[in-house]
Amino acid sequence: MGSYSTIILLLLITSIMNTSITGEINATSMAANTTAVFTTADPASYPDCPSDADCELLGANCLEEITNCNITCKYGETTEVAVQVLNVVPCAGERNHSRNLSCQFCYQLPEEYYSCSTNTSCNSIGTHSTRVYTATCEVKPNVLCLGKRKFSKRKLCYWTNGYSWTTTMILSITAGGFGADRFYLGHWQEGIGKLFSFGGLGVWTLIDVILISIGYITPADGSVYTYRANYTSQEYSTNLFIFN
Repeated sequence: MGSYSTIILLLLITSIMNTSITGEINATSMAANTTAVFTTADPASYPDCPSDADCELLGANCLEEITNCNITCKYGETTEVAVQVLNVVPCAGERNHSRNLSCQFCYQLPEEYYSCSTNTSCNSIGTHSTRVYTATCEVKPNVLCLGKRKFSKRKLCYWTNGYSWTTTMILSITAGGFGADRFYLGHWQEGIGKLFSFGGLGVWTLIDVILISIGYITPADGSVYTYRANYTSQEYSTNLFIFN
């Protein structure tokens, strides 16, 4: 009986050891597979991060987010910071390296360092409060900054639909009595009124010439004249931000 008990005990120990070894092998295999999936980049998700590039030459979009918790610096000064390439972006060379950084958050950068979405359905004419819309902005790939690279910013509505102030003035002077200027700008109700009243016997025509010349009468769709579209966007920027 003793020998049978010993044999059974040895068989149980052997079975337990085999199960443990198999579990360790499976766990190691799963870990390896997980790592392989984690470090494989989807080219469609990171078009600015080529897989065969040098890690130190990759754009800022390929790096981990830099927060003010990682560095100590004074606003506006240039400092050296440690950066790390995103885990999902494969590259050649050192994934952890140093780069120079201007100490400021992404939303504090000058406007030439980021681009924002536009809005062509808002009203460019009116008071400041009615002309504001929320734009989505993103820092350019070659610019390093603190915090989120995508942020929301309140901007003034400012767009053109091709209406020419010069053309409007010519129509108002030469054919304003027939409402041509109003029809051109999309104010068809007033245009019909001018047409059937012969420009208010000249009085309405004269008034419209003055109002158009000073920019009081504008396109009906809420856009601005093309000659005003050449103004710099900084004249119409605002410092109100919405943090994501």
